Parts: sequence; C-alpha cells; structure tokens
Amino acid sequence: MFRKLLTIATVATLCAGPLGAQSSAFTLTSPEVHAGQKIPAPNVFNGMGCTGGNTSPALRWQGAPAATRSFAVTVYDPDAPTGSGWWHWVIYNVPAASTGLPAGAGDPKKGVAPAGAAQGNTDFGVPGYGGPCPPPGDKPHHYIFTVYALNVEKLDVPAGATAAYVGFNIHGHMIGKATFTALYGR
Repeated sequence: MFRKLLTIATVATLCAGPLGAQSSAFTLTSPEVHAGQKIPAPNVFNGMGCTGGNTSPALRWQGAPAATRSFAVTVYDPDAPTGSGWWHWVIYNVPAASTGLPAGAGDPKKGVAPAGAAQGNTDFGVPGYGGPCPPPGDKPHHYIFTVYALNVEKLDVPAGATAAYVGFNIHGHMIGKATFTALYGR
C-alpha cells in the first residue's frame, strides 16, 4: 500500500513540474470594468444616441509568458448586428515591460499609452477606443477584452490598419492571451 501511495505521489509531482514550481496563469483585469458585469457610463461611447464618457478603462495583466516581447489589446463585440461583430479597440506594440494600460490610453490625443504603442482603426473608422453603444432594445451585448502576449517587439502593420488586419498579425505572433467579457445594453 505504501509503495502504491509513493508511486502516485511521485507521478503527481512529475506531472506538476519541477519541485516548488507554480504555473502562473496569464490574467487580465480592470478596476473599472468587471467580468460579467455592466460596463459603467465613463467607458460607454458618446455618440450614436449614447451619452457615456468614451474613456478606455484601465487594464492590468499578470502572468504573461516569459518569452513575451510585446503586447496587444483588443475589445470586440461579437453581438453587433453587422454579420462580423464590431471592433471597439485595438492597441499593439505595447512594450513587454508593461503590466497594463492606464485609463484613457485609448485616446491617441492624450498620449497616455506606453511609448511605442500604436492604435489600429476600429469599426468607428478611426484609431483609439470607442466604447459600447449597441442598438436600443437589443439584448445586452458581450464585450470581449483581450490582452495578447506576442513573440515580436513590433507588429509590422501600416499606419491606419484595420482591426482585422492587425488581428491577423496578432494571431500570427501570439504566444498567450488573457481575456474577460463584460456586458452593455440599452
């Protein structure tokens, strides 16, 4: 019996990796927007019938893969009645030393995004964050916030690239990702 327990303990230790090693999960959080909750007014679009602050929320991540050389962040609404969803934000070439983005980083005019970061065009037709503003009467839409760990320092995309074009390049260099989904309806 003792031998059987020792064998089970040895196999469990080997499967867990080196002694004392903990696998850290890559996670994404926000002090303002919470997973499964309604997106607050400061982060909602201001236009098209919505009266929010249109400020990108602060984001924090931890546990990125050790080989990360840069990050990209996207916000996507798969429920938008377009047939292809709606890209609300894409920021990329965020330096590997970053552990998040400050509130307002989605406004290129404010200059609070990390040095070197670039923003692709959203489905609003311009670069930067555009908050949620689904059609009135729709069920609450799902807004997927994702940070991607990339294996390159910079994505080679032209200025003014669409979110889909940047996304194609993100997926070609992704070595990890963390995500959460929040909701908004009106």
